[in-house]
Amino acid sequence: MLRRVIGNIAVRRHFQRALSSKSGGGSGKPSDVSAAVDSMLLRSLKEHYLEVSKMTPPPKVTPPSPFEIVKGSLEGTGAVLRKSIGNEEINLFVMRLAHGGDDEDEDGINQLFLHVAVSKPNQAESLHFLCGLYPDALGIHSVSMRPKLEDLELSDDPARYTGPSFEELDEKMRDVFHSFLEERGVNESLFPFLQAWLYVKDHRNLLRWFKSVGTYVHESPSSENNA
Repeated sequence: MLRRVIGNIAVRRHFQRALSSKSGGGSGKPSDVSAAVDSMLLRSLKEHYLEVSKMTPPPKVTPPSPFEIVKGSLEGTGAVLRKSIGNEEINLFVMRLAHGGDDEDEDGINQLFLHVAVSKPNQAESLHFLCGLYPDALGIHSVSMRPKLEDLELSDDPARYTGPSFEELDEKMRDVFHSFLEERGVNESLFPFLQAWLYVKDHRNLLRWFKSVGTYVHESPSSENNA
């Protein structure tokens, strides 16, 4: 649904026809054309905003205990879930692994990119896992030592060695790394909550986008001159 709203081809064609009718006759002033397009755009943004705002949210899902939702996570790019085990703090960051494709349903998110940061006090670096999370499995893509993160923005120093490719490790070591995460509750059981969380975040971001674009267009010179 969210992708269908953004990619509404009919709206784009409507704009194109309106532009052709306004400019083809040669009698319309540039300001008239701009005002007409602004008016159509504002109307379309409002319609789609109302449509998306009426969408039924997914059923409420709680994260597996003892993970806790990080306050404010829906508004930023920081950790989504956090928990402490002994002297370790585990932070989970998530985003879509892929946009579209055969494995993603019309309204579903079936692949997630999961970043796991395991940190200890008095240590500047954390153990970081980049993973693919699916409804029935978790796959590790890489393991590295990195500075502690506040948000999901990785900026590698090209000269910095971050470790071997995970596939280059022997099978026994790969299995042990999977067990390392499993022991800390990082597995496919996280998928239902993170899937629902991303849906809510996408929904909020789309509503915010419609509103901010509408505000910008409404305050444009053509709108002001023809108010």
